Amino acid sequence: MKAAVACFATAVFVSASALEARADEGGSGFWLPGSFAAQAAVPVARGFTVETSYYHATANTDPTLNVTRGNNVTSGLNTSSNFLSVTPTYAVATPGLGGQLELSVTFLMGNYTAVDPGTTFSDSMTAVGDLSPSATQKWTVGVHNFMAYAAANVPVGGYDPSRLATTGLGYWAVDGGAGYTYLDEAKGHEFSAVLGLTYNFMNPNTAYQTGVDLHLDLSASQYLSDKFYAGVAGYFYNQLTGDSGSGAVLGAFMARVAGVGPQIGYDFSLGAREGTLSARAYYEFAAQNRPYGWNAWLTLSIALGAPEKKPRAL
Repeated sequence: MKAAVACFATAVFVSASALEARADEGGSGFWLPGSFAAQAAVPVARGFTVETSYYHATANTDPTLNVTRGNNVTSGLNTSSNFLSVTPTYAVATPGLGGQLELSVTFLMGNYTAVDPGTTFSDSMTAVGDLSPSATQKWTVGVHNFMAYAAANVPVGGYDPSRLATTGLGYWAVDGGAGYTYLDEAKGHEFSAVLGLTYNFMNPNTAYQTGVDLHLDLSASQYLSDKFYAGVAGYFYNQLTGDSGSGAVLGAFMARVAGVGPQIGYDFSLGAREGTLSARAYYEFAAQNRPYGWNAWLTLSIALGAPEKKPRAL
């Protein structure tokens, strides 16, 4: 992933790990695991960069496990989702702090479908998702890159607590963390790790508050040519505190899940502008109190500012 914190805001409702809500309302909080990947802490080109991502995911839950979905309690959910996000980012030098400040906002729209395997009931929604503004500060020292970020969920997307399918969370959330990327351009080696924490506010529609979540995104890749790289990406997601509120009728169960899969990327030029096309996919395992499935990302990133010498970026 290139630069911005692509939390996808409400895409947590549509992730491959998204819906066994014995932990988290709807099975997940704000953070979408796998949002960070290759070269996460590497600065982008100064000026504007636009990142567009297509996200597909499926998940199958155990029908013997109950699920809360807004005001509904079902015997599990099977889900499918297809979402498109657009993240414009503006990067400026920060002489006082050193390094580079990147400001961005993620816009989301797509389709989410949920089926209750214990009944014949299903639901589908196509709508916009919540907004996700973020700020990221990055520093580079030789082959070492460091970052600190903060992001938020603004609940403006499609949300109806009476439905199984929804594209919005229905509540505010904040997320923050730090990351590191080792990038040796001469040898083409790359390793990235980003650790963050999410605080989910009370959902006023359901009196449900999801607990605090911890997430770790990882990447290791190798440039096989001057423009093409391949590698592996992974993540670990763990709920640190239980759910609460009168709407948490299934108790304060805590969730975790891990995912791993391949990633590839290609750097290119469009006249004077630089871009990257990348793809990655994750298979989930070690799930607790939530389902596991698979998800895939296809991302196109184009720097709109004047060309400049900069590190390769996903």
